[in-house]
Amino acid sequence: MRENKVNIEFESRSQNESFARVAIAAFVAQLDPTIEEISDVKTAVSEAVTNSIIHGYESKKMGIIRIEASLHDNEVTIAIIDHGTGIDDIDKAREPLYTSRPELERSGMGFTVMETFMDELEVISHKGSGTTVIMKKKFNAIS
Repeated sequence: MRENKVNIEFESRSQNESFARVAIAAFVAQLDPTIEEISDVKTAVSEAVTNSIIHGYESKKMGIIRIEASLHDNEVTIAIIDHGTGIDDIDKAREPLYTSRPELERSGMGFTVMETFMDELEVISHKGSGTTVIMKKKFNAIS
């Protein structure tokens, strides 16, 4: 049985999105994922972190994003946590093509992308106190 965990905190700067992708990809590499699986995880993490930066901290200059990732056997659980504005209507926000920031020409596909590339997606949000996105993915290859 494999178990491990990592916690990462960084400022909500767009430059840190690529750091988050690479850090979580390196952590998940212990499970010997395929190139496609690692790409899926990187894309989902990128979308979640970008949502925190663009939407979570939209009215603040800067905030902190926390990633908590854990491995258990052949599964990774990744939580992306911000203490930003929160989401008014989670169901609406999860609809494809919906964006709360149309002026930024966002595609509104962030949650759809996360759902597509991960096995499970849970969104917990409270207006004014932030959002937590929890994603899980199982890997078939066990060394």
